[in-house]
Amino acid sequence: MKLAVSGKGGVGKTTFAALLIRTLNQEGKRVLAIDADPDANLAAALGIADGDKITPISDMKDLVFERTGATPGSIGGYFSLTPKVDDLPDSISAKFENIKLMRLGGVQKGGAGCICPESSLLKALVRHVVLQRDEVVVMDMEAGIEHLGRATAKAVDKLIVVVEPGRRSIDTAGHIKQLASEIQLNHIAVVGNKIRSPKDEEYLKGHLSDFDFLGFLSYDDALIEADLEGKSPFDVDSKAKKVMKEMISRL
Repeated sequence: MKLAVSGKGGVGKTTFAALLIRTLNQEGKRVLAIDADPDANLAAALGIADGDKITPISDMKDLVFERTGATPGSIGGYFSLTPKVDDLPDSISAKFENIKLMRLGGVQKGGAGCICPESSLLKALVRHVVLQRDEVVVMDMEAGIEHLGRATAKAVDKLIVVVEPGRRSIDTAGHIKQLASEIQLNHIAVVGNKIRSPKDEEYLKGHLSDFDFLGFLSYDDALIEADLEGKSPFDVDSKAKKVMKEMISRL
């Protein structure tokens, strides 16, 4: 499976992605986890020690130069649009049991729509892991799904949009669906998070009636405490783990 996870900041997207990855790992799957959201820290949510110290690939200046032939941060000039990336998941990923994690990092844009060496490398890497790797791939994406191109998007089995009961979260889900449709990524599901009551479920279903719902995760103090204490949400006792297994069976 090749899965992308997106949603508005603060809805629990990275918590969901971490629970998904750790559950797949528990079930014996080999998982390649891609942290493609510069504002998130998927490594810490997975329980990887010193996850905040993992250097994002976009900041590996020597690697970017070696693979693209151009200095990171440069605009214009010549550089490779098809850099070698097939060795990177094994050579520079952080390891945890059956999980390999790669942190992409952000790209500093000099202008709207600019193409730079870092962007070329990251897009080539995402294209490779989606089209050619045989692990389960889970990508924790920005709400803008910037790293996905048309060819890559067509090979993604499911885009999972995490939402919470709230107008802004719903609006973001609609925006993500529009962006996804523009690159022909049409396999979309929604996960409702921080659900306090059946009323919250009905609210989301009523406002997102054109989405398929994969499931709902209840508001859980244990998950909030795990985040505050820097623990993986998978390493605390919560009902979410059982619900996650049910969602994976549906996937």
